[in-house]
Amino acid sequence: MASRARRKQQRWCTQPLTPLMEGPDPEMQEEGTKKESSWEVIREWFRLQKGGGLAVHGSSSFSLSLYGNIPAKTQDLRLLLGVLGCPLAPIPLATDPLRRLHIKDIPIETSSALYIIQQYLAATGCLKQEKEMKNMYTTGTMKMICCETEISTGKSVKSLGTRSGENGCFVLWQMSPGMWSLELVVGCNKVVAGSNGKIVWRHTPWLGTHAAKGPHRPLRRIIQGLDPKSTASLFAKAQCLGEKRIGEDDCFVLKVAADRAAVMERNEGPAEVIRHVLYGYFSQKSGLLIYLEDSHLTRVQSPGNDTVYWETTIGTSLWDYRDVDGVMIAHEGRTIATVFRFGEVSMQHSRTRMEELWVIDDVVFNVPGLSFDYFIPPADIFDVDNSP
Repeated sequence: MASRARRKQQRWCTQPLTPLMEGPDPEMQEEGTKKESSWEVIREWFRLQKGGGLAVHGSSSFSLSLYGNIPAKTQDLRLLLGVLGCPLAPIPLATDPLRRLHIKDIPIETSSALYIIQQYLAATGCLKQEKEMKNMYTTGTMKMICCETEISTGKSVKSLGTRSGENGCFVLWQMSPGMWSLELVVGCNKVVAGSNGKIVWRHTPWLGTHAAKGPHRPLRRIIQGLDPKSTASLFAKAQCLGEKRIGEDDCFVLKVAADRAAVMERNEGPAEVIRHVLYGYFSQKSGLLIYLEDSHLTRVQSPGNDTVYWETTIGTSLWDYRDVDGVMIAHEGRTIATVFRFGEVSMQHSRTRMEELWVIDDVVFNVPGLSFDYFIPPADIFDVDNSP
């Protein structure tokens, strides 16, 4: 009864449930009946830039978007939250990241990666952890910055926009296995997302509630220095690509990629996910993860239109590792995301760069009283998931 009452309290919107896309919405709708869907804000952003409609941030008047009379500054923030608010990792977590394999049974690239992950777990203190970490509570602050947009027509390149930033904060709860809840507020906008271990969903004021397509995947914020065991699990089947220098650190580079069947599950209409790859850079000196980068490529091929590719690259630098109950947690970082739009034949392309500076204020493990009921999805998603 308590669970049923909680579901009723979480019924936030009545609009139909649509998939949470991780690429642009390819369908062009009629102007009079337009309704925003996932990543519509990104496509509209590029239309604004190509049309020269971006106003100077901080001025008394803002240009309006091509639909909905949305000020350009609001469009900036929606773009930031759509890309950097709550992105997911490319693959699910492995069930047993510490599995024992015979070296002769696996390629040298895989065995090297397993050794690096073991060193990472040792460096973070997870191997000598005395009591099991059943759940985690995290609070943090951030500043999101929308940087310049580069427009190329093949003959000339122009840059538009200014460094307009918004401050925000977030609260994150996590519980094994694979359950998490995130509330993130930037400016006057709030993004709520969560997972009950089976369904990943997101709610924004302008898109409503959406469910993620494809396999269940972890929140990227969790694997970027907050939960070393989840990070190790994600790289359990990684390959070691070699070495690379990041800043002052010589690093081992590990790579994991979503397989073809998994990315095909995330296709939607004419939008086809081509690849989603994650790279981890582990310091040879400390053994810690100091840089994380993933690249997501989608091809949109609508009838009667040119093929368009959308590539989103997110790179995160991690530092300020501190001991929290015997576990080394990254307390500060900088994330830079690039949304790149280009055609198959045309020389035209658009590139937008955005940034997030984040700081972890508090981390608490094993919060008393936290139960499965705290991760129940909103009622509309729950009903769709259990419908015959």
